[in-house]
Amino acid sequence: MKIRIATRLSPLAMLQTNEVIEKIKFYDPECICEIIQMESEGDLTDAPLHTIGGKGLFVSKLEAALVNGVADIAVHSLKDVPAKIDSQFSIAATLPREAEGDAILLKEGLTIDDLSENLKIATSGPRRKSQLLAMNSKLNIVPIRGNIQTRINKMNDENLDGLIVAKAALNRLKISHPNMYLFSEDQMLPAAAQGAIGIEVNSIELESDIENLLKLLNDESTHQATEIERGVVASLEGNCLSPISALCKIDSQDAELKVRVSNQDGTKVYNEAIRFKLKNKIDALQGFIETLIHNGAKEIIQQ
Repeated sequence: MKIRIATRLSPLAMLQTNEVIEKIKFYDPECICEIIQMESEGDLTDAPLHTIGGKGLFVSKLEAALVNGVADIAVHSLKDVPAKIDSQFSIAATLPREAEGDAILLKEGLTIDDLSENLKIATSGPRRKSQLLAMNSKLNIVPIRGNIQTRINKMNDENLDGLIVAKAALNRLKISHPNMYLFSEDQMLPAAAQGAIGIEVNSIELESDIENLLKLLNDESTHQATEIERGVVASLEGNCLSPISALCKIDSQDAELKVRVSNQDGTKVYNEAIRFKLKNKIDALQGFIETLIHNGAKEIIQQ
Protein backbone atom coordinates (compact mmCIF):
# COMPACT_ATOMS: atom_id res chain seq x y z
CA MET A 1 0.00 0.00 0.00
CA LYS A 2 1.11 3.57 -0.74
CA ILE A 3 -0.07 6.62 1.19
CA ARG A 4 0.46 10.16 -0.09
CA ILE A 5 0.60 12.60 2.82
CA ALA A 6 -0.13 16.31 2.39
CA THR A 7 1.60 18.57 4.89
CA ARG A 8 2.77 22.13 5.36
CA LEU A 9 6.44 23.08 4.97
CA SER A 10 7.25 24.27 8.48
CA PRO A 11 9.72 22.31 10.63
CA LEU A 12 6.93 21.50 13.11
CA ALA A 13 4.60 20.27 10.34
CA MET A 14 7.34 18.05 8.91
CA LEU A 15 8.18 16.66 12.33
CA GLN A 16 4.52 15.83 12.95
CA THR A 17 4.24 14.20 9.54
CA ASN A 18 7.27 12.04 10.23
CA GLU A 19 5.71 11.04 13.54
CA VAL A 20 2.63 9.88 11.61
CA ILE A 21 4.85 7.96 9.19
CA GLU A 22 6.60 6.21 12.09
CA LYS A 23 3.23 5.06 13.38
CA ILE A 24 2.16 3.89 9.92
CA LYS A 25 5.38 1.93 9.50
CA PHE A 26 4.92 0.34 12.91
CA TYR A 27 1.59 -1.15 11.87
CA ASP A 28 2.44 -1.70 8.20
CA PRO A 29 6.21 -1.92 7.59
CA GLU A 30 5.66 -2.45 3.87
CA CYS A 31 3.63 0.73 3.42
CA ILE A 32 5.22 3.33 1.13
CA CYS A 33 4.72 6.88 2.42
CA GLU A 34 5.16 9.84 0.07
CA ILE A 35 5.29 13.33 1.60
CA ILE A 36 3.64 16.09 -0.42
CA GLN A 37 4.80 19.43 0.94
CA MET A 38 2.50 22.39 0.38
CA GLU A 39 2.59 26.08 1.23
CA SER A 40 -0.74 26.96 2.76
CA GLU A 41 -2.28 30.40 2.35
CA GLY A 42 -1.51 31.01 6.02
CA ASP A 43 2.19 30.36 5.40
CA LEU A 44 2.38 32.93 2.61
CA THR A 45 1.58 35.98 4.74
CA ASP A 46 2.67 37.53 8.03
CA ALA A 47 -0.67 39.28 8.56
CA PRO A 48 -2.65 38.29 11.68
CA LEU A 49 -4.83 35.30 10.79
CA HIS A 50 -8.03 36.80 12.16
CA THR A 51 -7.72 39.68 9.67
CA ILE A 52 -7.25 37.54 6.56
CA GLY A 53 -9.57 34.57 6.88
CA GLY A 54 -8.61 32.60 9.97
CA LYS A 55 -7.43 29.08 10.63
CA GLY A 56 -8.94 27.73 7.43
CA LEU A 57 -6.00 29.28 5.58
CA PHE A 58 -3.78 26.55 7.02
CA VAL A 59 -5.92 23.67 5.78
CA SER A 60 -7.64 24.73 2.56
CA LYS A 61 -4.81 23.77 0.19
CA LEU A 62 -4.29 20.46 1.95
CA GLU A 63 -8.00 19.71 1.71
CA ALA A 64 -7.92 20.61 -1.99
CA ALA A 65 -5.17 18.01 -2.42
CA LEU A 66 -7.48 15.41 -0.85
CA VAL A 67 -10.34 16.38 -3.17
CA ASN A 68 -8.18 16.44 -6.30
CA GLY A 69 -6.65 13.04 -5.59
CA VAL A 70 -3.17 14.50 -5.10
CA ALA A 71 -2.99 13.21 -1.52
CA ASP A 72 -4.65 10.43 0.48
CA ILE A 73 -4.34 12.00 3.94
CA ALA A 74 -3.44 15.40 5.39
CA VAL A 75 -1.58 15.94 8.66
CA HIS A 76 -2.47 18.97 10.80
CA SER A 77 -1.88 20.55 14.15
CA LEU A 78 -5.49 19.90 15.08
CA LYS A 79 -5.91 23.25 16.84
CA ASP A 80 -5.36 24.88 13.41
CA VAL A 81 -8.31 23.05 11.86
CA PRO A 82 -11.62 24.97 12.05
CA ALA A 83 -14.09 23.42 14.50
CA LYS A 84 -16.59 23.01 11.67
CA ILE A 85 -15.21 21.28 8.59
CA ASP A 86 -17.07 20.37 5.43
CA SER A 87 -18.85 17.01 5.61
CA GLN A 88 -16.70 15.99 2.66
CA PHE A 89 -13.83 15.61 5.14
CA SER A 90 -13.25 13.73 8.37
CA ILE A 91 -10.64 13.68 11.13
CA ALA A 92 -9.96 9.97 10.87
CA ALA A 93 -7.34 9.70 13.61
CA THR A 94 -5.40 11.62 16.22
CA LEU A 95 -2.05 10.69 17.74
CA PRO A 96 -1.53 10.74 21.51
CA ARG A 97 -1.68 14.32 22.72
CA GLU A 98 1.43 16.26 23.71
CA ALA A 99 1.33 18.93 26.44
CA GLU A 100 -1.86 20.91 25.93
CA GLY A 101 -0.89 24.13 27.73
CA ASP A 102 0.64 27.48 26.79
CA ALA A 103 4.10 28.67 27.78
CA ILE A 104 5.56 32.14 27.95
CA LEU A 105 9.19 32.76 27.03
CA LEU A 106 10.45 35.77 28.97
CA LYS A 107 13.36 38.13 28.46
CA GLU A 108 16.32 37.57 30.75
CA GLY A 109 15.73 38.94 34.23
CA LEU A 110 11.94 38.90 34.08
CA THR A 111 9.65 36.56 36.02
CA ILE A 112 5.98 35.68 35.68
CA ASP A 113 5.28 38.19 38.47
CA ASP A 114 6.44 40.93 36.12
CA LEU A 115 3.29 40.45 34.04
CA SER A 116 1.82 43.02 36.42
CA GLU A 117 4.05 45.58 34.69
CA ASN A 118 3.49 47.32 31.35
CA LEU A 119 5.43 44.81 29.26
CA LYS A 120 5.39 44.11 25.52
CA ILE A 121 4.19 40.53 25.04
CA ALA A 122 3.85 38.87 21.62
CA THR A 123 1.10 36.41 20.80
CA SER A 124 -0.59 35.30 17.61
CA GLY A 125 -4.25 34.98 18.56
CA PRO A 126 -7.27 36.61 20.26
CA ARG A 127 -7.65 33.76 22.80
CA ARG A 128 -4.23 34.29 24.34
CA LYS A 129 -4.49 38.07 24.06
CA SER A 130 -7.79 38.25 25.93
CA GLN A 131 -6.58 36.00 28.74
CA LEU A 132 -3.39 38.04 29.10
CA LEU A 133 -5.37 41.26 29.30
CA ALA A 134 -7.61 39.65 31.92
CA MET A 135 -4.44 39.17 34.01
CA ASN A 136 -3.27 42.74 33.42
CA SER A 137 -5.10 45.21 31.20
CA LYS A 138 -1.96 47.38 30.93
CA LEU A 139 0.07 44.81 29.04
CA ASN A 140 1.11 45.83 25.52
CA ILE A 141 0.06 42.87 23.36
CA VAL A 142 1.66 42.74 19.90
CA PRO A 143 0.79 40.31 17.08
CA ILE A 144 3.41 37.87 15.82
CA ARG A 145 3.48 35.27 13.03
CA GLY A 146 5.88 32.70 11.62
CA ASN A 147 7.13 29.31 12.75
CA ILE A 148 8.26 28.86 16.34
CA GLN A 149 11.95 29.59 15.75
CA THR A 150 11.07 32.65 13.66
CA ARG A 151 8.94 33.96 16.50
CA ILE A 152 11.75 33.42 19.01
CA ASN A 153 14.15 35.26 16.72
CA LYS A 154 11.68 38.14 16.42
CA MET A 155 11.35 38.25 20.20
CA ASN A 156 15.11 38.82 20.47
CA ASP A 157 15.49 41.09 17.42
CA GLU A 158 12.54 43.32 18.29
CA ASN A 159 13.36 43.49 22.00
CA LEU A 160 10.07 41.99 23.12
CA ASP A 161 9.59 41.17 26.79
CA GLY A 162 7.80 37.88 26.21
CA LEU A 163 6.39 35.46 23.69
CA ILE A 164 3.55 32.97 24.17
CA VAL A 165 3.70 29.63 22.35
CA ALA A 166 2.16 26.19 22.69
CA LYS A 167 4.25 23.99 24.99
CA ALA A 168 3.60 21.06 22.64
CA ALA A 169 5.44 22.83 19.82
CA LEU A 170 8.47 23.46 22.03
CA ASN A 171 8.48 19.83 23.18
CA ARG A 172 8.19 18.39 19.68
CA LEU A 173 10.91 20.65 18.29
CA LYS A 174 13.08 20.12 21.39
CA ILE A 175 13.42 23.87 21.85
CA SER A 176 14.48 25.00 25.29
CA HIS A 177 14.51 28.55 26.61
CA PRO A 178 16.44 29.74 29.65
CA ASN A 179 13.50 31.71 31.04
CA MET A 180 10.22 29.89 30.42
CA TYR A 181 7.03 29.66 32.48
CA LEU A 182 4.16 27.23 31.87
CA PHE A 183 0.77 28.80 32.50
CA SER A 184 -1.64 27.00 34.78
CA GLU A 185 -5.13 26.22 33.48
CA ASP A 186 -6.51 28.92 35.78
CA GLN A 187 -4.21 31.50 34.21
CA MET A 188 -4.59 30.47 30.58
CA LEU A 189 -6.81 27.68 29.36
CA PRO A 190 -5.61 26.25 26.01
CA ALA A 191 -7.31 26.24 22.64
CA ALA A 192 -9.50 23.32 21.64
CA ALA A 193 -7.36 20.40 20.42
CA GLN A 194 -4.10 22.14 21.30
CA GLY A 195 -1.21 19.67 21.41
CA ALA A 196 -2.93 17.08 19.18
CA ILE A 197 -1.95 15.90 15.70
CA GLY A 198 -4.97 15.26 13.49
CA ILE A 199 -5.10 13.15 10.33
CA GLU A 200 -7.75 14.33 7.86
CA VAL A 201 -9.16 12.29 4.99
CA ASN A 202 -11.71 12.69 2.24
CA SER A 203 -14.85 11.06 3.62
CA ILE A 204 -14.98 8.67 0.67
CA GLU A 205 -11.91 7.01 2.23
CA LEU A 206 -13.79 6.05 5.40
CA GLU A 207 -14.25 2.42 4.33
CA SER A 208 -10.87 2.07 2.64
CA ASP A 209 -7.69 0.14 3.53
CA ILE A 210 -6.07 3.45 4.41
CA GLU A 211 -8.81 4.31 6.88
CA ASN A 212 -8.56 0.85 8.43
CA LEU A 213 -4.85 1.47 8.96
CA LEU A 214 -5.54 4.89 10.48
CA LYS A 215 -7.85 3.26 13.01
CA LEU A 216 -4.80 1.43 14.37
CA LEU A 217 -2.93 4.74 14.73
CA ASN A 218 -5.79 6.49 16.49
CA ASP A 219 -5.46 7.31 20.18
CA GLU A 220 -9.06 6.98 21.31
CA SER A 221 -8.74 9.13 24.43
CA THR A 222 -7.18 12.01 22.48
CA HIS A 223 -9.71 11.59 19.68
CA GLN A 224 -12.68 11.74 22.04
CA ALA A 225 -11.30 14.65 24.08
CA THR A 226 -10.49 16.81 21.06
CA GLU A 227 -13.79 15.95 19.41
CA ILE A 228 -15.60 17.18 22.53
CA GLU A 229 -13.53 20.38 22.67
CA ARG A 230 -14.04 21.15 18.98
CA GLY A 231 -17.74 20.37 19.34
CA VAL A 232 -18.10 23.05 22.02
CA VAL A 233 -16.40 25.65 19.83
CA ALA A 234 -18.63 24.70 16.90
CA SER A 235 -21.77 24.89 19.06
CA LEU A 236 -20.84 28.41 20.15
CA GLU A 237 -20.34 29.29 16.47
CA GLY A 238 -16.77 30.20 17.26
CA ASN A 239 -14.17 31.15 14.68
CA CYS A 240 -10.61 32.50 14.60
CA LEU A 241 -11.83 35.77 16.12
CA SER A 242 -13.40 34.03 19.10
CA PRO A 243 -11.56 33.93 22.43
CA ILE A 244 -12.75 30.42 23.33
CA SER A 245 -10.73 27.93 25.36
CA ALA A 246 -11.72 24.31 25.85
CA LEU A 247 -9.91 21.46 27.56
CA CYS A 248 -11.28 17.96 28.09
CA LYS A 249 -9.42 15.35 30.12
CA ILE A 250 -10.45 11.71 30.04
CA ASP A 251 -9.53 9.13 32.65
CA SER A 252 -10.95 5.73 31.80
CA GLN A 253 -14.71 6.38 31.60
CA ASP A 254 -14.62 9.71 33.45
CA ALA A 255 -14.33 13.05 31.68
CA GLU A 256 -13.78 16.61 32.85
CA LEU A 257 -14.43 19.54 30.52
CA LYS A 258 -13.40 23.14 31.18
CA VAL A 259 -14.47 26.01 28.93
CA ARG A 260 -13.54 29.68 29.10
CA VAL A 261 -14.94 32.43 26.92
CA SER A 262 -14.03 36.09 27.02
CA ASN A 263 -14.42 39.28 25.08
CA GLN A 264 -11.58 40.72 23.01
CA ASP A 265 -10.12 42.98 25.73
CA GLY A 266 -10.40 40.47 28.56
CA THR A 267 -12.78 42.59 30.66
CA LYS A 268 -15.42 39.83 30.59
CA VAL A 269 -14.38 36.25 31.33
CA TYR A 270 -16.83 33.40 31.83
CA ASN A 271 -15.75 29.95 33.04
CA GLU A 272 -17.81 26.77 33.11
CA ALA A 273 -16.83 23.19 33.91
CA ILE A 274 -18.48 19.78 34.04
CA ARG A 275 -17.61 16.23 35.02
CA PHE A 276 -19.44 13.36 33.39
CA LYS A 277 -19.30 9.70 32.46
CA LEU A 278 -18.48 9.00 28.83
CA LYS A 279 -21.54 6.76 28.60
CA ASN A 280 -23.62 9.89 29.35
CA LYS A 281 -21.60 12.11 26.99
CA ILE A 282 -24.38 13.16 24.62
CA ASP A 283 -26.85 14.28 27.30
CA ALA A 284 -24.13 15.85 29.46
CA LEU A 285 -22.69 17.90 26.62
CA GLN A 286 -26.09 19.00 25.37
CA GLY A 287 -26.98 20.34 28.81
CA PHE A 288 -23.53 21.90 29.21
CA ILE A 289 -23.74 23.76 25.90
CA GLU A 290 -27.25 24.94 26.72
CA THR A 291 -25.88 26.35 29.98
CA LEU A 292 -23.08 28.16 28.14
CA ILE A 293 -25.49 29.71 25.67
CA HIS A 294 -28.05 30.59 28.37
CA ASN A 295 -25.33 32.38 30.33
CA GLY A 296 -24.37 34.51 27.35
CA ALA A 297 -21.27 32.77 26.02
CA LYS A 298 -22.11 33.55 22.38
CA GLU A 299 -22.63 37.22 23.15
CA ILE A 300 -19.38 37.52 25.14
CA ILE A 301 -17.15 36.15 22.38
CA GLN A 302 -18.68 38.60 19.90
CA GLN A 303 -17.78 41.66 21.99
